[in-house]
Amino acid sequence: MLTVTVKYKDNVYTYPKNITLLEISNNFKSEYKYDIIIASVNNKLTELNRKIEKDCTVDFYDITHVLGNRVYERGLTYLYIKAVKDVLNCDVLIEHSIDKGIYTRLIKDIDLSSSDVENIKKRMEELVHANIPFQKLSVSRVEAIDFFEANKQFDKAASLKYIINTYITLYRLDNMYDYFHGDMPINTSYLKWFDLVKVTSNGLVLMLPNIYTDCKIKPYVHHEKLFEEFSAYNEWSNRININNISDLNDVIAKGDISNLIYMSETAQNARLFAIAKNISENPNIKVVLIAGPSSSGKTTTSKKIGLYLRSIGLNPFSLSIDDYFLDRDKTPLKEDGNPDFEALSAINIELFNGHLKKLLNYEEVNMPTYNFIAGKSEPNSKKVKLNEKDILIIEGLHALNEELTSSIDHSKKYKIYISPLTSINIDNHNRIGTTDNRLLRRMIRDNRYRGYPAEHTLSKWKDVREGEEKYVFPYQDEADVVFNTSLIYELSVLRLYAEPLLFSISEDNPHYGEAIRLLNILRLTLPVTCNTIPLDSIIREFVGDSYFAEK
Repeated sequence: MLTVTVKYKDNVYTYPKNITLLEISNNFKSEYKYDIIIASVNNKLTELNRKIEKDCTVDFYDITHVLGNRVYERGLTYLYIKAVKDVLNCDVLIEHSIDKGIYTRLIKDIDLSSSDVENIKKRMEELVHANIPFQKLSVSRVEAIDFFEANKQFDKAASLKYIINTYITLYRLDNMYDYFHGDMPINTSYLKWFDLVKVTSNGLVLMLPNIYTDCKIKPYVHHEKLFEEFSAYNEWSNRININNISDLNDVIAKGDISNLIYMSETAQNARLFAIAKNISENPNIKVVLIAGPSSSGKTTTSKKIGLYLRSIGLNPFSLSIDDYFLDRDKTPLKEDGNPDFEALSAINIELFNGHLKKLLNYEEVNMPTYNFIAGKSEPNSKKVKLNEKDILIIEGLHALNEELTSSIDHSKKYKIYISPLTSINIDNHNRIGTTDNRLLRRMIRDNRYRGYPAEHTLSKWKDVREGEEKYVFPYQDEADVVFNTSLIYELSVLRLYAEPLLFSISEDNPHYGEAIRLLNILRLTLPVTCNTIPLDSIIREFVGDSYFAEK
């Protein structure tokens, strides 16, 4: 009998040749909290029905791992689209994340009743119990385009026109064929946990297990300001007829990208100026606090809003939270014993609040300076005293947390939550996550300004995300306003900078699969140089030559 050698977690096993990954995974399922849903073979994500024909290294993932969770989301999305089609005979637009779910909108003029929602859920449950396989098919790209056009799925046909592959992968679920950007579970029985919540007349949030809530489905919490900002940007995108990557590619191919860049920048600047104007019209506001997840563009946003406030007649003064870190030997520790520099308790809150009160009382303050090399706060000869026209701008991880500025009356504070709320998708069923947008930004910035390779950014991203879930997202509803820092053209620009970094990751690197996933997203868009991007653009914070960069 022919055999193959399989390495799994530093142990080596021998199996019959052509054994499936599912059969191998059954030997290790007791090590996992949930069903193993996907595997990796030599660092490449691989579906469980794949046969092993030669020696390899494997690993397995359930929904507690980000790789397994993505596969679950993709499969559940397909299941949901199928159920809506069966129950209401209409298609679904998969829009964006919200809370711990995904906002979706039925492409039908309908006010969903509670019975409609229950019937969709019931149909989803029936499909789960039916154990229907997700059948993977390799088909001619040209034939796929013809198929989608014949079925009036013009968004999918358009997206495939900008792919040069001769063959592409389609999936079949029962009697439905669709294109999805990534791997699937092998059948519907894996998709046991979900919920549906109606939030608009024809809009539902698809709730699914989340790795940051121990994979439990928590009750939906509606974030109205965040939702409104997403909706406003989507409406603007609709007005300029750019909803999917293929629409952006059409603009690039026609040579009209410069106009789109300036139009996008103008719209974003107008929105930020309107926020500055609102601040200036309230004389009680003395402190502007800006927070958001990693790579949202906090530096550019804070400096740009400072310029806008100055143009209105106020004198902005930036106060750095970084200068108020505790000495390193007093920094709180994580469970693993390492310093937790992102914890609020890593900041000298008492000193920070004391200085805030003095500044707002127009008293003179000796500003501290933090020596990051020595890990100590040091005295500074710099003295600051505000006057009536001055206004403080504070940006940082904890800026929206009321505990950071507890000594200051709420009426004197204006809080801004910022994030690149990506609205452009691959097609109606394949979204591009805001998280991926931020990851690409951070990767480019890490390399350009700190010399880090892409694998460094990917290796640290899990810790970054955990910090955001703990210290940023719980406070987003504290904001007076949400500001979207994404630009509709930016993925085409990020491609030029991120592609070489991602291609540097070798096949034997544990982050190789993630690099390939990101490359597969980037290759869907035509590249654009940064030649016509204004120097004050948020994108410049990451790709370089920003007007606001420290000289």
